[in-house]
Amino acid sequence: MSDLLTPASAADLAAGGAGVRIRLLTELADLDAVYRLFDGIWHSGAAHAPVSREMLRAMSKAGNYVAGAYDRTGMVGACVGFFAAPERREVHSHVAGVVPAARGRDVGRALKLHQRAWALGHGVTRISWTFDPLVSRNAYFNVVKLGADPAQYLPDFYGPMGDAINGDDDTDRLLLHWNLAAPHVDRAARGERRPGCEVGALRRSGAVTALGRTPGNEPVEGTADGRTVLIAVPADIETLRRTDPACARRWRVAVRETLGPLIDDGATVRGFDRAGWYVLDRENR
Repeated sequence: MSDLLTPASAADLAAGGAGVRIRLLTELADLDAVYRLFDGIWHSGAAHAPVSREMLRAMSKAGNYVAGAYDRTGMVGACVGFFAAPERREVHSHVAGVVPAARGRDVGRALKLHQRAWALGHGVTRISWTFDPLVSRNAYFNVVKLGADPAQYLPDFYGPMGDAINGDDDTDRLLLHWNLAAPHVDRAARGERRPGCEVGALRRSGAVTALGRTPGNEPVEGTADGRTVLIAVPADIETLRRTDPACARRWRVAVRETLGPLIDDGATVRGFDRAGWYVLDRENR
């Protein structure tokens, strides 16, 4: 794909490939549809909704980012973000979601690339957001398909949420920085993937395993004493929370106690293997 592809062109190509059109939303009926879409995904109820109708209305009126993705069936995804302090030139992307029927079509990627183009058009150089580090597909999407960089581990960031996805688990999150004009982000927008994150090859070249996974899907502690460090997550944490909540909690604690200190110590998450492994570099080793 051409190196001259603009952020807006990349966003348009992604939307076309996903079979959606994306537009900013300001009308009350559209904002209500966003609220209902999120409620249909998280089933959180009014007390724990990621954003209320009234807040969506105020955010949109103030010029923040509220967008919906549509196919011929109607709205299938939405994304909401708000500006940070002016000197940071940053938008915090608070919530994004795609209905189950539209997953697997890269609708989420199309929404994020639309948000990127919008942000750059407003003089913003970075978008931040948080995600649950135990959700393997989201880690791959954020780190590999978008090129966002984990910046901070946040234990129990939101407190109890009690929705259909988080259950009663602690709401640990990874804070991501998506540096919109960075070369690796631009390459990701053109469909390129971060290279060199295949776990088997990394092990053969000396990578160590700080947190592994047993055949029974239990976390097992290893060593972080190496330049390249691997950290496993469960294959499907959402199912595990329903079928074996005690095991899900063991994974939460294990990832918190390995990934968090490594990031705090300056390790860089350079990628994520789709088989469920964070790949970290420790430059001081």
